[in-house]
Amino acid sequence: MTIAVLGAGMIGRAIALDLAKEHTVTAFDLDAQNLEQLKSRNAAIQTAGADLSLFAEYENWFSPFDIVVTAVPGFMGYKTLEAVIHAGRNVVDISFFPEDALQLDKLAKEKGVTAITDCGVAPGISNFILGRHNAEMKISSFECYVGGLPKEKKPPFQYKAPFSPVDVIQEYIRPARLVENGTIVTKPALSEREIMRFEQVGELEAFNTDGLRSLIFTMGHIPDMKEKTLRYPGHIDLIIALQQAGFFDTAPLRINDTDITPLDFTSKLLVHHWKLEAEEEEFTVMKVIVKGEGKTIEYNLFDRYDAATKTSSMARTTGYTCAAAVNLLAKNLFTEEGIFPPELVGKDKKCFDFVMSYLAERNVKWKKSTA
Repeated sequence: MTIAVLGAGMIGRAIALDLAKEHTVTAFDLDAQNLEQLKSRNAAIQTAGADLSLFAEYENWFSPFDIVVTAVPGFMGYKTLEAVIHAGRNVVDISFFPEDALQLDKLAKEKGVTAITDCGVAPGISNFILGRHNAEMKISSFECYVGGLPKEKKPPFQYKAPFSPVDVIQEYIRPARLVENGTIVTKPALSEREIMRFEQVGELEAFNTDGLRSLIFTMGHIPDMKEKTLRYPGHIDLIIALQQAGFFDTAPLRINDTDITPLDFTSKLLVHHWKLEAEEEEFTVMKVIVKGEGKTIEYNLFDRYDAATKTSSMARTTGYTCAAAVNLLAKNLFTEEGIFPPELVGKDKKCFDFVMSYLAERNVKWKKSTA
């Protein structure tokens, strides 16, 4: 198969390197340094410098490819996915944009396209898990707790961002949607803090973020659903202080005859503070709890930076899930046309088992328990 990977950042590189083991891969990115870094890891991967915001060019650029992976920043993710579908290419998306991908379902069907969206770790593998168990039992509640954190707790933030600071800040300011007693409720991000203990790292704080996304609509029959983000204790207070002081405001301020938004300014500063350095050790910790029919099914993941391949845990857990979904399409294990978030793919046991085995082969190992 010929595969185009749009975006050669940390996650996009991991996806391209993994897919290149079986497929012919070309990576597209405007950042020459990103492309050079990828090429240095695998010279067989083709690279193309391209401004991916030129959506009118997509049909010309991607017509030679069987499958496209979109790993662009969230602010341009929806338009990117729409343009790929317009070009008639099957696609797997991990750009995690705020818009509703299901709005593109009609277009995808008209174009004969299969699109698997939100295909990372969370959303992503958590959706696969819920979709599989929803096909087997009547579920009463779903909980997901997830965080990617540096091993070294460096003050003041004790955090490093595997994604752009703009995307992380959006998680902190976008209202969180939950489902309680069968009703969609909206709560402030960062709210309902709780302390949780994890064997490998000790205490972490969990707080509401808008992570349910498609599950609100595809799994609306489940009475209670929530997702919370995990950080080292104290991180929330720092973020709330910045928010209350106006550092995330989007209204421009005039400074020395120049207009700048506080959010843009803050994002530029945090690029330095939150940058995950090359070969810096970090980990992903995650817990998924599904309850129903008198039993509790729990999945736990703890994944570390891989020094042998110099791949971050967040790139491994997110990127390899995406690569597994690409192979579902490449091997014709999933062929339905339209927009499919992972829960609508994971309901198929064959697809679910393939994804979990794919991850386990790359030492991303989930532990399942039932009580």
